[in-house]
Amino acid sequence: MNEQPQLHSSIVAMVSLAAGIASNHPAMGQCQLQRLRDIGIPEHQLDAVIEIARHIRDEAAQKLDAAFDEKAAQVNVAAAPAEACGCSTTKSGQSCC
Repeated sequence: MNEQPQLHSSIVAMVSLAAGIASNHPAMGQCQLQRLRDIGIPEHQLDAVIEIARHIRDEAAQKLDAAFDEKAAQVNVAAAPAEACGCSTTKSGQSCC
């Protein structure tokens, strides 16, 4: 079986940094950012990764907000039962709706 070569650690750290920023992860990619600095990745490349990740995050938030606003503006649509919205309960039985 041919084993594929692993991604270079700098690529993994950049992907992880970008994903953390784009997903609003609470750790904010600080560990990956420091790792990339420690291995000598130029600041202009880090700035580009951060800018792209923030753009993706912000664009996704804007699209979600627009979709929500569109649905919320549909005043003539009868309210659907909570079950139809995919509402479920937490482990302790609390409803999310």
